[in-house]
Amino acid sequence: MTKEEGSPSNVSNNEEEIVAKERVSNVPREVADAKQKTIQNTVQSLVDRVKKARNSNRFSSIYTAPSRLRDLNPSLFIPRVVSIGPLHKEKLNLKSTEARKAAFVNELLSEIGFIDETLHNCVQKVYDKIERIRGCYDGMKKTAYNDDEFTQMMVMDACFILQFISKLSGSGNLLSDNRLRSRSIALDLVLLENQIPFFVLEDIYESTINKLQSRPSLITMLSNLLGYINPFTDCIKMDNIGTETTHDHILGLLHKVYLPKLPNSSTISVLPTAHSAVELDKIGVKFRPKDEKIWPLSIDFQSSSHKPTLRMPVVVIDNFFEVVVKNLIVYEQYSPVYNYVTSYAMALDMLVDSPADIAKLGESDVLVNHLGSNEKASDMIKNICKDVTFLDFYYIDSWKRMDTYYDSYWSKCIGVLKQKYFSSPLTAVGLLAGIIIFIVTVVQLPFQIKQS
Repeated sequence: MTKEEGSPSNVSNNEEEIVAKERVSNVPREVADAKQKTIQNTVQSLVDRVKKARNSNRFSSIYTAPSRLRDLNPSLFIPRVVSIGPLHKEKLNLKSTEARKAAFVNELLSEIGFIDETLHNCVQKVYDKIERIRGCYDGMKKTAYNDDEFTQMMVMDACFILQFISKLSGSGNLLSDNRLRSRSIALDLVLLENQIPFFVLEDIYESTINKLQSRPSLITMLSNLLGYINPFTDCIKMDNIGTETTHDHILGLLHKVYLPKLPNSSTISVLPTAHSAVELDKIGVKFRPKDEKIWPLSIDFQSSSHKPTLRMPVVVIDNFFEVVVKNLIVYEQYSPVYNYVTSYAMALDMLVDSPADIAKLGESDVLVNHLGSNEKASDMIKNICKDVTFLDFYYIDSWKRMDTYYDSYWSKCIGVLKQKYFSSPLTAVGLLAGIIIFIVTVVQLPFQIKQS
């Protein structure tokens, strides 16, 4: 009888080969099976994590600033008066505000009435989305707060924010009891690490203030808040914020205020040539407040052989400027959003190389320095972009035109004239006197010739 493939003798031979291989490798079958099981479990765990991330369909929008930027100045990200959300909840210096926070919430609920029913609605809405809310916080351990503690935190913080901005909207001014404290609270509410998801704020608004008659929309109320920490003299406008637009949080809303109506990418491989304000002034460039209202951060170079002008937003340099801009920069660096604020900060950094540049921009009425010295303002601007990655620069066209003018023949002539004849009042007076003498001489020359 002929041996065929798959016959008992072949099966026996195959088993002998397997046993022989196991003996050679000196690995028992039980160990090999256990290893395969471990690998399979690891693969399944990775698959579950990937599916969970895909199903969540969101990134963590509230997080601690990365250490390479945070360590430069941690105080820029730490709330001074009030904690919002879980990331700074246990800070001892903020505990005293918790009683104040409860008083605000009591005022809000008392005005609405039906306290038990209102709180029930608020708690229910938070509980229904608690996993989604937790997913918005990066780096927070799930065991840090149980569901009850976490829900209470969200409801209290959202109610506090709503009552605070309601008071701002009603009075049209900062709270009269302590203006500095109130402005500090307003600043705390735009810190990246001190946020609650915007959809939580919307849900609590619908269950509270929206029940009252003749109350402004949530976006309108927040515009008053953002106006107090806005570092630019132009008023905050919400024209670009559509009602159908979603926001990550209050800081994300502020970020959208500074975007143009039609944002677009502006990827660059290298940064443009930097020219300081003093260098540009030497070749005749003037600095003027922007006259275009569509984009709050617009900077435009208008080239002209007679009046080259750089138009830019009027900015107030103070401690609030550094906090607001730095938090917006970090938000842009680590979130899938446009980098317009980072571009603005870089443009300002290129214009300011020394205290003399601060003085020049101040004289031109495009910068207001509240820090007490030009040196402090210069140092602040130079440090604000330290260790920041630049992928986009939305002023590249203006900077290219400015660089072209800087290298032009006409600008060099202006520079030589200013340096030689207008470098000081004395030389300018000397030049003027020389011109007058020359004109008088030319006028008198025909009479002298006639007399002779």
